[in-house]
Amino acid sequence: MSGLRALADRSLKHRMLEGSLLIAHCAVYLSVLFLVLPPGMAIAFLAVHQGLFGLYLGSVFAPNHKGMPIRTGNDRADFLRRQVLTSRNVRGNWFTDIVLGGLNYQIEHHLFPSMPSPNLRKAQLVVRRYCEELGVAYLETSLLISYQQALRSLHQAGAPLRPAEAHTV
Repeated sequence: MSGLRALADRSLKHRMLEGSLLIAHCAVYLSVLFLVLPPGMAIAFLAVHQGLFGLYLGSVFAPNHKGMPIRTGNDRADFLRRQVLTSRNVRGNWFTDIVLGGLNYQIEHHLFPSMPSPNLRKAQLVVRRYCEELGVAYLETSLLISYQQALRSLHQAGAPLRPAEAHTV
């Protein structure tokens, strides 16, 4: 959907090319799908594929923000603090970088949204050191710990909706 919204922006440099490539991608994907599979199976495959892709995207986005402090309108934190204190990085290696698409460097991604993903690892050293100098908490955890923190936060947020006897953790 964001691709279609972007096409509505007349300032987009290569709008016709972007639109053509988007249409071509959809046409080729659906054509191959319906040529290779019977219609019912093609629709089922499309539904499963999109569902799994959504689950994957959720698993990539969740560890970076869920369970982190939420800023209110009364908070007057500067740009750096808003980005650093409401995000967490996921520690890993080259494999983590690939699986999470560079979003494991969420703090740097928020500070420098147009920076290419391969450079976020390099920026991390500078940002972490600068945060230490300023005394700004810089959170980086493993993927497993980040999921635990996110799930704990969601569990606590849902506590008021559960019956009283289920509130024990």
